[in-house]
Amino acid sequence: MTHSRTRLLVAAVLVLLLSQFSAALAAPVLRYTLAMPAPQTHYFEVETSLSGFSKQYTDLKMPVWAPGSYLVREFSRHVEGFAAQAGSEALRVEKVAKNTWRVYHPKNKDFTVRYRVYAYELSVRTSFLDAAHGYVNGTSVFMYPADNQALASTLEVKPAPGWTQVSTSLKPAGGQFTFRSSNYDELADSPIEIGTHKVLSFEAAGTPHTIAMFGQGVKYDEAKLLADMKKVCEEAHRVVGKNPLDRYMFIIHNIDRGTGGLEHLFSTTLSVSRNAYSTEGSYKGFLGLVAHEYFHLWNVKRIRPVALGPFNYDEENYTRMLWVSEGGTEYFSNLIVQRAGFVTPDGYLADLSNGIGRVENTPGNKQQSAAESSYDAWIKYYRPNENSANTGISYYDKGELIGAVLDLMVINETKGQKSLDDVMRYLYDEYYTKKQRGFTDEEYQAAVAKVAGRRFDEFFRRHVYGTETLPYETAFGYAGLTLKAAPVAEGAALGASVGSASGKNVVTSTVRGGSAWQGGLNVNDEILALDGARLTGDLTQALAGRATGSEVQLLVSRDGQVQELRFPLLAATAQRYRIERVASPTAAQQAVLAKWLPVR
Repeated sequence: MTHSRTRLLVAAVLVLLLSQFSAALAAPVLRYTLAMPAPQTHYFEVETSLSGFSKQYTDLKMPVWAPGSYLVREFSRHVEGFAAQAGSEALRVEKVAKNTWRVYHPKNKDFTVRYRVYAYELSVRTSFLDAAHGYVNGTSVFMYPADNQALASTLEVKPAPGWTQVSTSLKPAGGQFTFRSSNYDELADSPIEIGTHKVLSFEAAGTPHTIAMFGQGVKYDEAKLLADMKKVCEEAHRVVGKNPLDRYMFIIHNIDRGTGGLEHLFSTTLSVSRNAYSTEGSYKGFLGLVAHEYFHLWNVKRIRPVALGPFNYDEENYTRMLWVSEGGTEYFSNLIVQRAGFVTPDGYLADLSNGIGRVENTPGNKQQSAAESSYDAWIKYYRPNENSANTGISYYDKGELIGAVLDLMVINETKGQKSLDDVMRYLYDEYYTKKQRGFTDEEYQAAVAKVAGRRFDEFFRRHVYGTETLPYETAFGYAGLTLKAAPVAEGAALGASVGSASGKNVVTSTVRGGSAWQGGLNVNDEILALDGARLTGDLTQALAGRATGSEVQLLVSRDGQVQELRFPLLAATAQRYRIERVASPTAAQQAVLAKWLPVR
């Protein structure tokens, strides 16, 4: 190579390096500061420093929903005092949408935004602050620059006076209580617990796991808790067989009445009763919640429908696959608890029998499919009313049963060699690892077919996208099991729930097609008299033993007007289900059962 060509090459490299260096200098920088100087007022104070933003204005947005909780919650309604400045100069601010603030900065690339957030709803989906602790869900506290959702950021947390702990799955960024996020999705998906909570730790599948335990008066065996959570986590890892973690955080709120859990990218928040560890039943329920939210690490956070990421934080993100994402997770979480040895195979079958009862005794199961329930989560699941059981079904409950039946079908087709575990492994490898995206409805069905060696199109059409009863007998028969059903109660039933409030008997719900439904008894009717006599006790007890077809006479007060209703009592329809083992299972049936419910 000649000297001239060498000089030209060196010059070109220098130009390239200089351009990259200049671009790095010009790249926007985003820094958040979270303070809570007066926690008893329930206000977080947020400061966002933006550098290198060269446009005439920048829009800052706050999400309207939290991933994993499919309801538009309008988090921006809790924002107060939004203001912006560059140095000492106040900048013009305009609100241009319900969750969007526009900051005009034509002469300034660097500016700071400040606002307050009222946080006083302690749930796993929202943020909370009081004199005892602070809890942050990023979507309800932190805004993001609209055109820079992929921008990395740092966060400095300034705890209230006397608070010594900040727990989050965000990685440290140097300095006390300073963390970094690779993009807004990571910041929004990494909740933060702040206060004086106890911090525990254990290792599972070679990965450090941390627990932030908040709550007063909580009694538990620490060694047992850590050992059992470790066992659940390691059993969950065996399903997919791939570890996407380098750390994991459990935030556990021990309160009077728990509200469930919510999954995150490298963490979860569990809200449980502070007495959850005191009885065998409640503790098993706690471990089930741990298993459910932990398994979301794979199912939802990585194995996901195509609609669930990247997120559109401005509006609903629709999918017909929540029966897989949530119901399937419930199915696997119960298997994980069983496989880990906390529930016997027969105990698992008893729990599954109860699940069948919940679904089959819900009239809405015949009105709404699992796919429709998933799609309508945004308008129905989180907004139940007195008619919800008549018009819809839970994608959690129905999805769990679909998972069980589908699993048995796959195991049977492969003669005990494959299961729904293998479907999850294929989805992880094919879509999360290789294609780095979610899957469509059709691709999920194709994945099941690939593992099973045959398609189940008719099953999906009739039982997932339709409302036909699941083929329980056929599926359980593969494993040498049978499903028994018997009436919950003999004789007639009113077909309504009646609550007692302030000494009044008031109808709270009616059952589609039941006696009250047919006879015109309405929700909110106050029942004054039964068969001409004043009602002084429980109506259900008063009607016990009535024959089917016998007439009931009710005097009710409706909207302040008294009227009489007469109608016949119809037969009770609720069924109690029980999965039983057949007397002499075949070798093929035993192989299916051993694959489905292994005894370790």
